[in-house]
Amino acid sequence: MRLCPLIFSQVLYEDSQMVTLTAPYIAGFLAFRETPFLLEALQRLERNQPRLLPQVVFVDGNGLFHYREFGLACHLGVLSGLPCVGVAKNLLQVQGVYKSEEHQSKIAALQKGGDSFPLAAASGKVLGKALRSSDKSSKPVYVSVGHKISVDTAVHLTHSCCRYRVPEPIRQADFRSREYLRTHFPAADT
Repeated sequence: MRLCPLIFSQVLYEDSQMVTLTAPYIAGFLAFRETPFLLEALQRLERNQPRLLPQVVFVDGNGLFHYREFGLACHLGVLSGLPCVGVAKNLLQVQGVYKSEEHQSKIAALQKGGDSFPLAAASGKVLGKALRSSDKSSKPVYVSVGHKISVDTAVHLTHSCCRYRVPEPIRQADFRSREYLRTHFPAADT
């Protein structure tokens, strides 16, 4: 878990812990495998540094933009009571949203960082948005509501946290977890 304030984009708190995953990865069921460990990390933060409990949590995964409209960001948000935003690096092809020519042309139309377009189900319900997170990245991220936040606020906060393609809290967590593995388990393939 990494905490980064929006304005300063520096890590204020770091918590790395090796865990044993007992469930296999199954697409659409990531929350059942990972939420318990994320909740434990938030509980440790609340015990150790309660003043640093985040106002919003960014999750490397989906929220409403999910097969059952209830991804990892929704699970974590509901169980923690904190506002959560799901940010996925890859398009989850679900409910009529596909990597089609139309989708590719919408991506090409994103001119600058902050530009986005809705990801609407076949029913018309907006499940999230594709966001060009920075001027430097032409490949979007897929932002969706997890809990206690609107899709527009989720997109705004995600864009505000991006120096590069991925929001800084997620990017730092990815980087530092790989560094943790390299340091503590040098023989592991990271």
